[in-house]
Amino acid sequence: MNIMIIGATRGIGLALATHYASQGARLALCGRDIGRMDRHPLRSHAGVRLYQFDIADRCALARAIQEFGKDRLDLVIVAAGQYVDAASLATQPACGVALMQTNVVGLVQAFDAAAAVMILQQYGQLVAIASMAGLIEDYPGASLYSASKRAALAVCNVYRKALAPFGIAVTAIVPGYVDTVRLRELNGGDASRKPFLQSEAVAVSQIADAIRRRKHQCVFPWQMHLLVRLFNFLPQGLRALRRK
Repeated sequence: MNIMIIGATRGIGLALATHYASQGARLALCGRDIGRMDRHPLRSHAGVRLYQFDIADRCALARAIQEFGKDRLDLVIVAAGQYVDAASLATQPACGVALMQTNVVGLVQAFDAAAAVMILQQYGQLVAIASMAGLIEDYPGASLYSASKRAALAVCNVYRKALAPFGIAVTAIVPGYVDTVRLRELNGGDASRKPFLQSEAVAVSQIADAIRRRKHQCVFPWQMHLLVRLFNFLPQGLRALRRK
C-alpha cells in the first residue's frame, strides 16, 4: 500500500506513520521541517521517503504527490494543521493568514493534487485530520481555529461527493483531545486536565479502523461529541461565555 502523510513529523501524523510502517506500507512522510525526523527510527526505514515542503506551497506539494504516486497512490492523509489563539491573533495578525493557508487552503491543494493522480487510477482515499472544534457551531467569540476546522469538514463533504464516481473515498477524522506533544506544549507541558483525553495509541486505532472501512466520518470520543452537541443547543449568549 502506498501512503502519503502530510504533517507526518509529529503528533497524530507521526503516530499514523509508525502504525502503517509496521504493516509494511510504502510511505511518503511530509513536513515543513523533516529535521524533526533525524533521530526517529522511521528516518532509516527502507519503505519510507521523506519530503520537505509547506502544504501552502502548491507547486512543491504537487511535485511530491506526482513523484511518489507515479506508480500508484492508495491513500493520502492530511494531518498538517496550525492552532492560533485569540491573543496571538491580536498581536500577530499574520498568524491568522498562516492558519487558514494550512488548515483550509493547504487541505484543498492536497486533495486537488492527490485527486488528479487517483482519478487516473480510478481508486484511492483522501483523509483529513480535522477536530471536534469543527463541530462547534459559529457563535460570538468563536475561534478562527474552529472556523478553519468547520471549513475543513465542509471541504471533505464537497470532495466526497465530487470524487465518489471515480472510486475515491474521502474520510474526515474528527478527534477530541489527543495527548500529543503539541497539545502538551499548548498547555504548559501537561494536557491531563483536558476532558476525555485520548492517548495517541487509542486515537491511531480508531483512525486506522475508520480508514480501513472507508468511513465518511469518524468522531471520537463519543463523550466529547455529546458535550459539543449539547453546547450547540445553548443560547448564543451563553455560548459566548465559553473559555477558549
